[in-house]
Amino acid sequence: MIGMTLAEIASATRGELLLDGSGATPDTVVDGLSTTDSREVTDGTIFFAKPGEQTDGHLFVPQAVAAGASLVVVDHALDTVEWVRPVPQLVVADTVVALGDLATEVVARVRAAGDLKIVGVTGSNGKTTTKNLLREILQGVGPTIAPRASFNNEVGAPVTMLEVGWDTRYLVAEMGASGIGEIARLVRMARPDIGIVLKVGLAHAGEFGGIEATLAAKTEMVSDLLDSDVAVLNLDDPRVASMADKTLARVLWFGLDERADVRATGVVSTAQGTRFELHLPNGESRTVQFRVLGEHHVMNALAAAAAAHTLDVGIDDIVAALQTVQRAERWRMEVLGGARGVTVINDAYNASPDSMAAALKTLAQVATPDGRSVAVLGEMSELGEFSGEEHDRIGLLAVRLGIDQLIVVGPAARRMHISTINEGSWDGESLYFDTPDDAFEHLEAALKTGDTVLVKSSNSAGLRFLGDRLGELFS
Repeated sequence: MIGMTLAEIASATRGELLLDGSGATPDTVVDGLSTTDSREVTDGTIFFAKPGEQTDGHLFVPQAVAAGASLVVVDHALDTVEWVRPVPQLVVADTVVALGDLATEVVARVRAAGDLKIVGVTGSNGKTTTKNLLREILQGVGPTIAPRASFNNEVGAPVTMLEVGWDTRYLVAEMGASGIGEIARLVRMARPDIGIVLKVGLAHAGEFGGIEATLAAKTEMVSDLLDSDVAVLNLDDPRVASMADKTLARVLWFGLDERADVRATGVVSTAQGTRFELHLPNGESRTVQFRVLGEHHVMNALAAAAAAHTLDVGIDDIVAALQTVQRAERWRMEVLGGARGVTVINDAYNASPDSMAAALKTLAQVATPDGRSVAVLGEMSELGEFSGEEHDRIGLLAVRLGIDQLIVVGPAARRMHISTINEGSWDGESLYFDTPDDAFEHLEAALKTGDTVLVKSSNSAGLRFLGDRLGELFS
């Protein structure tokens, strides 16, 4: 974080500063990183004590102080008797709101003083992959800040923003939401010069209250952009395309549609990745050997390329960066194994109907002719009233794609297994197991040379660890 005095931080967060014999003064400068996790605290860190559903960050303030925190932000003054040393306290009405307020102030100061450009990324699927691709492109041009993992909510996004320094040239802000108004709040913290919307699907539909509410929430990314800004929109998604009428910004389209400004042609998917021809609005084109598995990730590459082109990054630099990325992210279409001719694709960090369907199609495309395609599937969470029918639909899709063996894991996903049986054409091609351990025991004995195994579920189902175990088994 840029250096700010304790008085400036207190003013930005509308808090009361308690120095508590720490030796600090209102003019003491703090420039450490910020976190809500006491395990991440190091010397100089600002620790925000966030109340949570399971525990309360205020309980971990002594540990944060012991680890080197220079300031603790709390919603009530704490007794310092257990602390190893006195540390200033900043008492605020809401620590999460204060975190966002401080991020807003830091980004505004850096933006006013320099040439900071901000790219916001949202969508029902693909945010983290697009963020990673764009970071890879932009860090070759100038100092770039982008989130770790999926830091895209009211806590993760401002924590990332607070990493911005005076020399930062690009900030890539991943902006997720589970309800109306959440993206708008993140946009107010760091108003994007470029807003990317990837897709509007059923991910988190249960929390949003339906697809139309999801559309309204994602539209918040572009609705407040200025006419000097750019909205990078997916022309292939009609819901995203409808946002063009709801923004003042110049629209730059990406997609496979021939009308898109940034588009891909000649897409060919293999087990080694995807090859395609990248076309930019200035007429330039290049062949991209994209090593991230799955044709659906081509759209994420196009979105990243569109934003980079808008920031005047040349096509050769864009392509070179895209070709260096080997995986979307940990547990996202991550290729493991290889020993005994068994390939494991671990894509079990997140799952929605769209991403589940895309992963199954990729499995059908890349499975070798002399082996079987094996799909190990778990629950797609946060679908609300759509859950049953969407699990049914995925089960039927597995049949229609000709997946050789379906392994369904966990009671919440059992409808996928039932729907494949009801299709009537399978005899033992679909198996159900209550737990990942049961599924692993079966797969350990059943997998054969040449098999390609997809492991896919929402994070809550825990199948990513099953995927890791299978990867280690065949490594």
